Amino acid sequence: MIIVALAVVLIALGIGLALGLRRAGRGEAGERARVARAERLRALPSFRQALTRRVLALSGILVLGTVATVAAGVVAARPMSSQTIQPVNTSRDIMLCLDVSGSMTEVDVEVLSVFEELLEDFEGERIGLTIFNSSPVQIFPLTDDYDFIREHLASIKESFDYVDQIPEHWVGTLNGEGASLIGDGLAACTMGFDRPDDERSRSVIFATDNEINGASIVTLEEAAGYAKSKGVRVFALNPVQGKDAEVSAELAAAAETTGGAAYGLRDTTTVSDIVTEVQEQEATELRGEAQVVWTDTPNLWIVVLSVALLSFAVVLWRVRL
Repeated sequence: MIIVALAVVLIALGIGLALGLRRAGRGEAGERARVARAERLRALPSFRQALTRRVLALSGILVLGTVATVAAGVVAARPMSSQTIQPVNTSRDIMLCLDVSGSMTEVDVEVLSVFEELLEDFEGERIGLTIFNSSPVQIFPLTDDYDFIREHLASIKESFDYVDQIPEHWVGTLNGEGASLIGDGLAACTMGFDRPDDERSRSVIFATDNEINGASIVTLEEAAGYAKSKGVRVFALNPVQGKDAEVSAELAAAAETTGGAAYGLRDTTTVSDIVTEVQEQEATELRGEAQVVWTDTPNLWIVVLSVALLSFAVVLWRVRL
């Protein structure tokens, strides 16, 4: 657009020069008014001053017209400037961890409803979901896209209707021997946290009945110790809280080892208590990837164009062209 503007200026100058030469040629061919002693008139100071002002005014018109045309070309070309920004999100990390073994089938939909209820009370936190049976599977990594999270929670809930030949919660969770390998599941959920070198609030909401069937790679106590070493607190959701004292005590002890606690699935204050416990830890800054943002910056050239056009109009009026 700048090249076009310069071309317009050159064309205008060419047309003006051609018209001037043509008019001069016509003046030589036609009759001229004869003025006696014209050289004396040209020698007058007032005449010279008027001629100088005229030349300056015409030169000013040419310069202002050129500036206005070039500025208009620059504005039309949409000048832009870049700015590098690095988004910062102050949040906590929460991994939802769900036992999808056969003994949990009757309560898993209820647990997922609790997860959805928890989601309503969090704002800006990064949340992930891992399910496990004889082997763990990450459904989605840590994200703050809550619409995405709700969509996948709903999808897992629907899989417990067993409409599909292979339900979603079976895919990838039956690749090992045994069932409900609690220690392996908790360890896998702990490993789902990214940015290990950053000091962040990390919590696992761990839903299981603690009814292990088979030999896991790590025990529940070992997995709890691993979570503690990584600064991860475990909050257990126990559907059999109060029914099996030994199982409940083992799960509560593992959670308390990490600085967390165990809650009954159907307790009326479970959700609010977990939310309060998670939010007690200070949210920390999480810096995203640097992004280059381009914005239109025609302001200066718009001012130049406005001033040039206004000055152009004033000079034209003064010269009476």
